Amino acid sequence: MKKLIPNRLKVGDTIGVIAQSHPIAEHNIEELAQARKIVENSGFKVKYSKNLFSNTNGYSSTAKEKAEDINEMFADKEVKMIWCAKGGENSNSTFEYIDYENIRQNPKIICGYSDATSLTNMITEKTGLVTFNGTNFKTIATDETNYSYKEAIKRFVDGSLELGNNYKEYTTIKEGVAEGELIGGNLTLTRGMVSGKYSINFQDKILFIEELGFETGPAFANNFLYYMKQNGVFGQIKGLWIGNYEHESGISLEKIVLDVIGDEYRFPIIKSNNFGHIEEKTVIPIGTRAKIDTSKDIKIELIENCVQ
Repeated sequence: MKKLIPNRLKVGDTIGVIAQSHPIAEHNIEELAQARKIVENSGFKVKYSKNLFSNTNGYSSTAKEKAEDINEMFADKEVKMIWCAKGGENSNSTFEYIDYENIRQNPKIICGYSDATSLTNMITEKTGLVTFNGTNFKTIATDETNYSYKEAIKRFVDGSLELGNNYKEYTTIKEGVAEGELIGGNLTLTRGMVSGKYSINFQDKILFIEELGFETGPAFANNFLYYMKQNGVFGQIKGLWIGNYEHESGISLEKIVLDVIGDEYRFPIIKSNNFGHIEEKTVIPIGTRAKIDTSKDIKIELIENCVQ
């Protein structure tokens, strides 16, 4: 499948906002308004999707309403980027209603993290479009600093290939060198796309994973990783990049990973604390080639452009 690289975002462009998971209600409405003000003050225009504030099901809008917004935002010539408003649990409900040919004909930046993992990885899988794991629109306002927003601007406007700017963030879990396209995001959601009709291809990829420890304890994380192992994922990937995971037990995600994979696989494993459910999030392109080299200070680098 031909790789589709989205165009850079330019000051003055319109950014579309969608709610692909949880509804935008109560305090989220004001948080979104604050995020909109920040983005508009940066020189961009913001356009809300038609069903952004819908809560038809009582726990979210319907799958068809969400997909309608996704399809319309990609088809809208005025919109140059699509930003996921917030996370949740059920963006995968949209898969069968998304017009993937429409996306292929109208490639553009789409960004989000947490539950957006399902949507962004599936779009890349079905269309070849490079998508992005980065801050959600709401968190532009709710983060304590503007680090994650600046990272987004650096990636989408400047076209930066930098994956974090602090070598101290990176540690080596298992040494080695590897190249491959990036895939992944939140562990729970990535695990959900291992098999079945809407599975993603892990062959020769560099897998990056993070998890929200508040919701997923070590035993659950172990469960998800064993499911991936039992379905051949770790026999296919070229490298593994572990992000943020904080649990009250103090048990780390890298320990859980090693508990699962042991010495059975030879791929390099690195750890950094600059993506996931954390204040400071770098923007990771899904579908872009990267290289892990554990001998370097910053142990992973992008080796091809993710915007043009």
